[in-house]
Amino acid sequence: MSGSNFHALYYQGFARVAACTLPVALADPATNMQRILDAATACSEEGCAICVFPELGLSGYAIDDLRQQEVLLNATNKALTELAAATRTLLPILVIGAALRHGSALYNCAVVLHHGKILGVVPKSFLPNYREFYEARHFTAGATLRNESIVIGETRAPFGTDLLFEASDVPNFCLAVEICEDLWVPASPGMFAALAGATILANPSASDITVGKAETRTLLCRAQSARCLSAYIYAAAGEGESTTDLAWDGQISIFENGELLAESDRFPTGGRTVMADIDLTLLAQERLRMGSFTANAQAVAGGVPNWRRIACTLAPPLTNLGLKRDLARFPFVPSNSARLAQDCFEAFTIQVTALKQRLKASRAKTMVIGVSGGLDSTHALLVAARTADEMGWPRSAILGYTMPGFGTTDKTLASAQALMAALGTGNELLDIRPSATLMLREIGHPFAKGEPVHDITFENVQAGLRTDYLFRLANMHNGLVIGTGDLSELALGWCTYGVGDQMAHYNVNAGLPKTLIQHLIRWTIASGHFSETVSPLLSTILATEISPELVPATEGKSQSTESLIGPYALHDFTLFYVLRYGFTPSRIAFMALHAWQDAQTGQWPPNFPEAEHKAYDLPTIKHWLGVFLHRFFTTSQFKRSAMPNGPKIMAGGSLSPRGDWRAPSDGNARLWLEDLEQAVP
Repeated sequence: MSGSNFHALYYQGFARVAACTLPVALADPATNMQRILDAATACSEEGCAICVFPELGLSGYAIDDLRQQEVLLNATNKALTELAAATRTLLPILVIGAALRHGSALYNCAVVLHHGKILGVVPKSFLPNYREFYEARHFTAGATLRNESIVIGETRAPFGTDLLFEASDVPNFCLAVEICEDLWVPASPGMFAALAGATILANPSASDITVGKAETRTLLCRAQSARCLSAYIYAAAGEGESTTDLAWDGQISIFENGELLAESDRFPTGGRTVMADIDLTLLAQERLRMGSFTANAQAVAGGVPNWRRIACTLAPPLTNLGLKRDLARFPFVPSNSARLAQDCFEAFTIQVTALKQRLKASRAKTMVIGVSGGLDSTHALLVAARTADEMGWPRSAILGYTMPGFGTTDKTLASAQALMAALGTGNELLDIRPSATLMLREIGHPFAKGEPVHDITFENVQAGLRTDYLFRLANMHNGLVIGTGDLSELALGWCTYGVGDQMAHYNVNAGLPKTLIQHLIRWTIASGHFSETVSPLLSTILATEISPELVPATEGKSQSTESLIGPYALHDFTLFYVLRYGFTPSRIAFMALHAWQDAQTGQWPPNFPEAEHKAYDLPTIKHWLGVFLHRFFTTSQFKRSAMPNGPKIMAGGSLSPRGDWRAPSDGNARLWLEDLEQAVP
């Protein structure tokens, strides 16, 4: 990838698409054609690759027997021919609804136009003819039509339900069309098209509105995009349609892989257009990972005739068009308060349920845990307390130890002891400094001679001793050592291998990213899981800077993790897209820039401290991304290859060698670092 195209969304694997609804002039194709052209021109200026308009939008849907009138059908053909010619200078592919004659029958069609041509025509497969619908009176169902062609004016175009429209110059761009009712049947045309390779499904619709129907339509669109691992563009008819017996809400929306990207207001006055930048690379990567998708495609291929693939050239602009897409700063943390609460409930309950099972299976009688007064050990202690409650154990069966070392501050020591006391767990102070001093002296470390040498050996002696004590205490008390290290630390290798905080009998936090843990602790406060005496202590811990506290404070300032290895906010952003989708570093940098470049735009998670509303520019993002890549791919895998058991929690993935991530311990980051250096300006 060339760094000069770094800011171009099409170069980064996105495509801008639009759904449009317009006031329709009933039985007036010329007027409707001009309105469609005006909307398409505006979309073209915005860099759109596709514009989808409502079903039968050239004539209007609710015109009943007028659909078969010769004068209207002739006018429709004329308007289509003129509209096709007018698209010669426009960027987007247009999906237009029109009633067209073919042989002795009339079909409800979606016409696909681009660069002055009619690329193809897709008939509606399934006609609603129940309750308020009466389409079979006028139209013939097109489900079985394949390998045919249709004449519109002087143009002969491919006609059938076997059409896929592929852009030769935009990777993973493959469009298919299903029309309104086609979405509502159990085996939809869009499903088969997706299995054949379509990544974008368009639905020109004229679905009328009744109470509660909009929710069902949205559910169907979301499900279709999720099940088909596709983008879904839905455009319904609205203003101007006849209300003789029906009403219309003009619903338009865009979905991707089960997520709503954009939608308009309903019951609009005037035209509406919604745009979104769909992620074609994400869809391709998701299909690549989900082997059952390909297996399903292979299984049904024998029962579906070959597809015709219509090639086109989009020639999209390789300029900075911005990004019309919400990119979460914290992909592991929802910005919606209700969704965040639900995620926290599920994450906490997964941890508790998993720990209960492990304790029952091992027949342990106690839980042994080191409590530092920091985020991770605090949350692990809360999980242990809830687990003890649900198992009917006294909380005194949780043997909590705070183990001050050379860098421990009075604040964290007091927080750890106060929290254990408030929770009613074991609360022991085990000073490791005498043992650490002895070991440093025995191995001949300069610190033991009075020299201020605080190297990795100095730090790991302390980290190792803490874990060694915990395991021996677990032996004494028939207990399990509860791990506290989190997913982010495992990704960065920010843990001491073997006899260190990398090891435990069971690590309840192994599937939790650092950026979610603070929200989980806030959730336990809000949900009332623990007594009122615990909440103020948790608030104090939340406000404490993340630190390993292994090196003595200098000038009153303690050791800072993020100043050494970088912001966890950026690292968790990278981790999500490396682990879940395998994106290139340059693409992750592009996305991180759009998510983080302006602290005043976009949503922040609920109750996220305003003082932490930070912004990061591209050089900063590039620097810390390089740190992540080196640590993740080159130096840290051997620690993950030997990590203890712990539950997977997030859909974003886990790093267990028995689960989501299996990699060689002697790998390297060369290719990833080259992409970062060469493709990010």
